Amino acid sequence: MTPDLRLSHRREDGARLASLLWELGAGWRGISSAMLGGGIGPVEWVLNAQVPGGYARMDPVEHLLELAPPGPGVGMLTAASVGRFTRAEDGGAHAVTTVGLRVPTWAAAPEGAADPELAPVHTPGTINIIVAVPVAMSDAALVNAVMTVTEAKTQALVEEGFPCTGTASDAVCVLARADGPEELFGGPRSTWGARIARAVHRAVRQGTRAWAGQGPSRTARRAR
Repeated sequence: MTPDLRLSHRREDGARLASLLWELGAGWRGISSAMLGGGIGPVEWVLNAQVPGGYARMDPVEHLLELAPPGPGVGMLTAASVGRFTRAEDGGAHAVTTVGLRVPTWAAAPEGAADPELAPVHTPGTINIIVAVPVAMSDAALVNAVMTVTEAKTQALVEEGFPCTGTASDAVCVLARADGPEELFGGPRSTWGARIARAVHRAVRQGTRAWAGQGPSRTARRAR
């Protein structure tokens, strides 16, 4: 399985914006936190569309549908540079990411703390992760795989000098075959969970370095 990725560009609000389309075809299903196609269901494509910083449209699902192909799929938005996507593979597990770290955030914040995502936009945020494996997975294994993706993402960020769990607007999609014997586990010590973890970890580290604009780990930032 080699991902069929297509990068395209459009003009919107005076900006040149990229979109990355992963076309899978029939025979796949997935789990996603995305606004379009979220939950568990059949997936024939995944779209990761760039929007301007300070995106203010109140109809993001309709916006994604304007950009997406027909059929069941998953649509994500990000202000990060989609053209600088990163990818990694491990034992048949594929990961594709776009990384923006304007506001690196710890998941557990004090109640009533100001939301740093509402600060003026100078650099893009959001980490979107798409993963595919060439085997079927049970519903429980798909949920477990999302946990594994998130854990591997956090590990990569911390290792690259960003003490955080991600950003408050991150999205994830895990894809698996719709037929065949189902894998029952997706945790980081299961066969496919371990491969997912390594692929995501490598892709997020690459994306974090690209976003930071330098190869080695940058000075640690304070997560909010």
